[in-house]
Amino acid sequence: MARDRGVSTSRAGTKGVPRADREQQILLAACEVFGTEGYAATSVVTVADRAGISKPLIYQYFESKEGLFTAVIHFGGAILADEIERIARTDIVGLERGLQTLRGIFATLAPRPWLWRLFFDPSAPSSGPAAAEVAGYVSRITVLAEEGVAELMHLAGNDDALDISAMTAVWMSIVDALVTWWLDHLDQTADQMTDRCARLFLAVVAAEVPAGL
Repeated sequence: MARDRGVSTSRAGTKGVPRADREQQILLAACEVFGTEGYAATSVVTVADRAGISKPLIYQYFESKEGLFTAVIHFGGAILADEIERIARTDIVGLERGLQTLRGIFATLAPRPWLWRLFFDPSAPSSGPAAAEVAGYVSRITVLAEEGVAELMHLAGNDDALDISAMTAVWMSIVDALVTWWLDHLDQTADQMTDRCARLFLAVVAAEVPAGL
């Protein structure tokens, strides 16, 4: 997982900074600006000002606004996907895996909540390298979700491929809905949100199943 550092707004020390450090500084600033303002409303000048560097330097590193956004998706997507994969590699199974995945997402997003909106920006390019980068990370996360869902369904005695596919779609929608709700209630900690999700899931499980099903 990429290291997360504070972004300085000072232009002092621009020269002599290693390229990797300078790129990370730009990407951290760009993630916040794109995630907060949206692709269409974001200007390279705004990102440069936030990062404390010159606009030409951004073009030197990333060539264009779309090139910068593509790099931002790669940077932010890795942060989220790496955390989800870390949880998938543990021995946690079933519903607990789902809850721990949510906890990991909330904890990862807590210091940088704008990351989530990068992947659901209707103003972002719908084709080209940026769109391909988004699709790649969505696919990576969907594979992990399907794996977890298949495991959960197997524990419940259901290995039907279409049921697993449908439940994966449901789970992805649930995750997006819960994270989107939380983005409007950022006073709630990752632990509080995980506990809330557990209560919600238990309420659904405990609900009476209609007769005939």
